[in-house]
Amino acid sequence: MLHLTKVAVGCPDLETLARLQTERFGPAAAAALTRFMPKQATDLAGGSLYWIIKHRIIARQPILGLAMVETPWGTKCRIDLAPGPIPVQPLPKRAHQGWRYLTPANAPPDLTPGDTDTLPTNMVRELQSLWLI
Repeated sequence: MLHLTKVAVGCPDLETLARLQTERFGPAAAAALTRFMPKQATDLAGGSLYWIIKHRIIARQPILGLAMVETPWGTKCRIDLAPGPIPVQPLPKRAHQGWRYLTPANAPPDLTPGDTDTLPTNMVRELQSLWLI
């Protein structure tokens, strides 16, 4: 099993990513488009797509499937995802184009319920920007 990392282009935070996915795909679906089908697509079964925002991996979404689809911009690989990003413990990661593979051993763990639930969203963002959480 492998995971993918992908930059959430134009998303300043996790809330924006979730809102944009809901606007584009509805509340019961999510997807990401990329130019090419991953060469190791069969190894992604059971894996997740980890989102990079501001040079940190901050969330993941389980991968449900991959397919080549026609779009107004040409043929693209559609990565179908479970709706709703799952926050993970932030991990530094440089931005890159397309996707990169991530092994389960190198994947950051999910944030457990209650880790930041009691803190205001702005405070969580500030603490994350300082690498304190």
